Amino acid sequence: MKPLTRGQLAKKSGVNPETIRYYERLGLLPKALRSENGYRLFSEEDVKRIKFIKRDKRVVRAKIWNKRRMLRSQTYSRRKIKRCWRKNKRFRKYKKILQELIKQCQSKGSILNCPIISSIEN
Repeated sequence: MKPLTRGQLAKKSGVNPETIRYYERLGLLPKALRSENGYRLFSEEDVKRIKFIKRDKRVVRAKIWNKRRMLRSQTYSRRKIKRCWRKNKRFRKYKKILQELIKQCQSKGSILNCPIISSIEN
């Protein structure tokens, strides 16, 4: 079988040539081979695949929906990680401050001289 260009594939399958690029971006069509002059080369199998997709556009919608859903969940996860990181950083800072105050209380000898107790009283 002679390979088909994108235009020929579009004509045979009854879609716009840009639709073929769109299907490639979504991963519904495998990456096309290239000719020596850089044209994408498709097979008769690709014609069948596009006709199938055209008949059942739910496949395309589901692919788009899943991709968007995945991107949203990744974005949410990244935000959550950043929030946790900031909280953790803040807690580590507080921990250092409290550890320093505890050391000061232990070194003062008397509970009355402890900075923690005096800060609570004020």
